[in-house]
Amino acid sequence: VARRLSLRKHPECHGMAGGKAIEHLAQSGNRHQYKFRLPMQHYRNCDFSFCGLQNLVNKAIVEKEKEEGIQEGEILSCVQDIAAAVQHAVAVHIFQRTYRAMLFCMKNSILSAKNAALVVSGGVASNQYIRKGLQALADANDFAFLCPPPRLCTDNGVMIAWNGIERLRAGLGVLHSTDGIRYEPR
Repeated sequence: VARRLSLRKHPECHGMAGGKAIEHLAQSGNRHQYKFRLPMQHYRNCDFSFCGLQNLVNKAIVEKEKEEGIQEGEILSCVQDIAAAVQHAVAVHIFQRTYRAMLFCMKNSILSAKNAALVVSGGVASNQYIRKGLQALADANDFAFLCPPPRLCTDNGVMIAWNGIERLRAGLGVLHSTDGIRYEPR
């Protein structure tokens, strides 16, 4: 969405990654100006998908470009509102699917009620809007909320390394010998 909105050209977003630019612009936008149908509402599982949402957003952008008489690649006047609406739709989709997974785990005794934790990592964990919503979801369901500092939530490689450091410190599941481990680079 950030690429489609040409946010690299936006004066407030120079040098920002796409997700960070969406979050930044969403703060000054009105999410109620655009309503994007949430993905996968008819599926009663825990899967995530953003394809349908991406298509809806793209259609809205094309329509707005025609309305404003601008070419693809130019900045729309309503870019903040679109960013806010997209961020909200993504967040609600994540909240709903995560909540469904939490319920599934509790119902099937996969997690101990005493030690249940919601762990959030990767780039999405740096988004404060999503992060606060997931914190509230964890709190409402008596789950611990574990999330690294935003500065470490940029890349899954960093997150894997961070997890390894924490496991090494705790002495949990650390292999001291790599004999017998088979890997295949892509």
